[in-house]
Amino acid sequence: MDSLLENYFNPAILAQYFPSVLAGFWVTLLVALSVIAIGIGLGLLLAILRCFCGRLVNALIVIFVDVFRTLPQLVVIVFVYFGLPYAGLTLSPFAATVASLGAVLSAFAAEIFWAAIQTTPRGQWDGAKALGLGFTGTMFLILLPQAIRLAVPLLANRAISITKGTALGTAVSLPEILGQAQSAMAIAANPSPLTLAAALYLALFLPLVAASRWLERRPKWVR
Repeated sequence: MDSLLENYFNPAILAQYFPSVLAGFWVTLLVALSVIAIGIGLGLLLAILRCFCGRLVNALIVIFVDVFRTLPQLVVIVFVYFGLPYAGLTLSPFAATVASLGAVLSAFAAEIFWAAIQTTPRGQWDGAKALGLGFTGTMFLILLPQAIRLAVPLLANRAISITKGTALGTAVSLPEILGQAQSAMAIAANPSPLTLAAALYLALFLPLVAASRWLERRPKWVR
């Protein structure tokens, strides 16, 4: 037990490296919020475009969705950071991680929004026509509000799953929680900084998990 405390809960090391790991926490939080905003926003846009555009655009969106739903997140991050410079586009570790995870989340969000739109009862279209609404009015005033409510619980779970991939940013030297903890662990020759990282991950993601469970249990979201 003493060995466990010495290696993973060393008070001196925890106090010494807390500021650097906390700095990584703020980076992780900013990345997570950026990924959620970009991923859900772009996913909703893609789902709407599938409703308004023709077969060619629809096919391109499906290809985008299938590719980014299939590729591992780490592969996308590494390709964006190390591959795009050969095409003349160089991104910082922060931008590469946000762009990569945002693209992955947008692919899942687009599919979730699209499925929610498709499950809207046909009678909604008929009722909108009876009221004199065109396709655009029906989509934005009647169908989308219902589809978004249906999609929220699924989006919350998927967003949590993908934003946890911020830890993969260490592969491109992003100074997030895990990267900072690993650097501190190497310097201190003690894994106690990993305990700090675990505690901060719990502080960040437990509220999100609790919120997603609350959304799943709210019946009005699916009415």
